[in-house]
Amino acid sequence: MKTYTVLLTGLGHVGLNFLRILRQKEPVLTRQYGLALKIIGVADSSGILTDPDGLDLDRVIDHKEQKQGVGTLGQTGISALQLVNDTAADFLLDATPSDLRTGQPGLDLARLALSQGKHVVLASKSPLVHAYGELAALSRPAAQLRFSGAVCGAMPTVNVGRRDLPAAAITRIEAILNSTTQVILTLMAQGSSYESALVEAQRLGVAEPDPSLDVDGWDTANKLVIVANAVLNIPARLDDVVVRGIRSVEPHGEQWALLGLIERVGEGYRLSVEPVRLPSDHPLARLGKDEMGIVYTTDIYGQIAVTSAKQGPAGASAGMLRDVIDIHHTSQSS
Repeated sequence: MKTYTVLLTGLGHVGLNFLRILRQKEPVLTRQYGLALKIIGVADSSGILTDPDGLDLDRVIDHKEQKQGVGTLGQTGISALQLVNDTAADFLLDATPSDLRTGQPGLDLARLALSQGKHVVLASKSPLVHAYGELAALSRPAAQLRFSGAVCGAMPTVNVGRRDLPAAAITRIEAILNSTTQVILTLMAQGSSYESALVEAQRLGVAEPDPSLDVDGWDTANKLVIVANAVLNIPARLDDVVVRGIRSVEPHGEQWALLGLIERVGEGYRLSVEPVRLPSDHPLARLGKDEMGIVYTTDIYGQIAVTSAKQGPAGASAGMLRDVIDIHHTSQSS
């Protein structure tokens, strides 16, 4: 049995769901994987709560469900960065909402934790978009970096490309990576206008009050940059992606999708995000309005497709647990 000490920064939907999943899966982790996670510190915008003997997770969950910050149980005015800097632990799990323009605060949290020798699991994509190469360079056997939940939550978007296609030449990656646009375009194919489809998506809780990040294609572009870096090992940046959103699409009864595409062109790759009408026999054309998917086209494995139904924040939380287990396996075998 291996017990790991863990810091969790960010206790919004993803972080709180992670604690719920951990409580549910503790017996499985012990019995099947021979590991236990002892949460010794948590942080949210109100402050931090620590206990070297392990926090009472039921108490933390109940407190957050009552819309209370953990600082009122511990220390107010202490930042997540200070918690990471001052607390020895095996893992940092970061679920803070990070700014897509700067990658912060998750970027500095990941930098610090990796430099201190902590394993890092990220649920946010923005630190990876801004500094994937830097963070990957800081990762090593004693301080590993994982982020499978940052790109479409529970769907193993990156894992399949990195782990399951060894020795393959990947010539094309096609992906539907944004659930908001998938819902809107599906409703439009059924006869709704863009405006009414957006209102319905907002009513369902799928679209944000300001949906521009999704409908203008930038959420997909961010995820595509991570896939390009992590799977193809190319130093892609947002500026490399040709992006066109869905505001001007007129489906006329046909199913369209906002497609993220990475295609081999000569010795390099072209990255794009744009609405397209998929052929009926395309693997992604069969997706429902609550589904996302990715298709890898390779030389020796052929075409590999992975899809996932939308799971909300719980999918990203489950992805974080998957990453912890993966690091455990890797550490035990090294």
